[in-house]
Amino acid sequence: MVHKKDLQRVGPVVWEIPPTFRPDMRVPVRLLADERLLDAALGDESLTQAVNASTLPGLVGHVTVMPDVHQGYGFPIGGVAAARLTDGVVSPGAIGYDINCGVRLLSSGIPFADARPLLGDLASALDAHCPSGVGTKGSVPLTAKELDRVCREGASWALKQGWATAEDIACTEENGRIDGADPECISERARQRGRPQLGTLGAGNHFVEVDVVEQVLDARAAQAMGLQEGHLALQIHCGSRGFGHQVCSDFVAELQPATRRYGIQLPDRELVCAPIESPEGRRYLAAMACAANYAFANRQILAHHAREAFEEVLRGHVRRWELHQVYDIAHNMGKIEEHTLAGRRERVCVHRKGATRAFGPGFAGLPPQYRPLGQPVLVPGSMGTASWVLLGTATSMEVSFGSCCHGAGRVMSRHQAKRTLRGERLRQDLEQAGVHVRAGSLAGLAEEAPQAYKDVDAVVEVVTQVGIATKVARLRPVAVVKG
Repeated sequence: MVHKKDLQRVGPVVWEIPPTFRPDMRVPVRLLADERLLDAALGDESLTQAVNASTLPGLVGHVTVMPDVHQGYGFPIGGVAAARLTDGVVSPGAIGYDINCGVRLLSSGIPFADARPLLGDLASALDAHCPSGVGTKGSVPLTAKELDRVCREGASWALKQGWATAEDIACTEENGRIDGADPECISERARQRGRPQLGTLGAGNHFVEVDVVEQVLDARAAQAMGLQEGHLALQIHCGSRGFGHQVCSDFVAELQPATRRYGIQLPDRELVCAPIESPEGRRYLAAMACAANYAFANRQILAHHAREAFEEVLRGHVRRWELHQVYDIAHNMGKIEEHTLAGRRERVCVHRKGATRAFGPGFAGLPPQYRPLGQPVLVPGSMGTASWVLLGTATSMEVSFGSCCHGAGRVMSRHQAKRTLRGERLRQDLEQAGVHVRAGSLAGLAEEAPQAYKDVDAVVEVVTQVGIATKVARLRPVAVVKG
């Protein structure tokens, strides 16, 4: 167990657990947090999990722990670790079960004042067009061959079906497609789970949310993103559904004997792994890419359905009802990237679990409007609280392998939230606060109550103080759809 006395303060909001803390640590652990968020991180096993993660072979730099950190499966949610390709490992638990869970933001020219009387109808239409809930079937049932195409092509598959625009693809991380996907690495059980679920939201903390742009802090960046104060925006948060979960489950089981075969000693079996360049490591990365591409296609189809809902409700009532993609970012991914280490460029596998990419200005993979600014970073808050739009920075490349926080971060487990909070009361409170709610499950609503999460404003303040992101705009929810 890590205690506060074990951390060294190395910056105003930066704390370090040195490798001397435990003899099996290979690199330090660095936590980004103010005093209050530090206390929250010490309230569960997340920092112990980060120390355990620091023992993985081939790690470079340090394990970075974001201010929204909380305990996960083996590896903390809100953790970042990079491993050399030559002698490093890839760990499914350090990427997560919901592979490429991510956030998509769309902007609009719709004034909140004009749309306000129709928000209830809009929430209902979004609920009808974007199926949610555990095990829900989607609008795009796939044949075995079509599933393989989705695995290989990602969001580009949706473009070919007429469910995306070229602008959508350009404003998606990796253009909505991870290289190296191989459907031959996917189990039959994963295929069975994936075929009926494309175009669904799922449950848990996934949502479709209508926001109003409450405050713009960077006018140049906001203009490039199409964000205007007092106008509506839309967020979609979901991932690879049961397909990605099954891929992770399959490889957690498959890599157990591989870990022993390669003589890798682990303090926690949930960190099961394999060398990146091993047959087992390559198989996992090929399967992970399939799940990541499935998730990109899933969010793209949900965006298409959301546009249909906006047109259905708002056409004839507002002058412009169209939604334009700002960006789509992934968390829960292992990405092969090039970073500067000790003055040399080196290829590494960056594990981001509950953390997003946050590359700075000049990155060639960004669309032209963002290349001078940096990559958009989307940080949704808890249901009923604010969300933030940020920009990645050059500092993030130096401090956190081009990574940033991904949300508010839980401070209360789902079980604890359901035990202490009531979904019906929460819905009433949100409605009274002007947030229209559509939820299939009151228990699920309680799990995602604002009280179950950290203060997203405090989380964002930390990452901006460290310098790994800058603020662009603050969003306030006015309608939420959940499973």
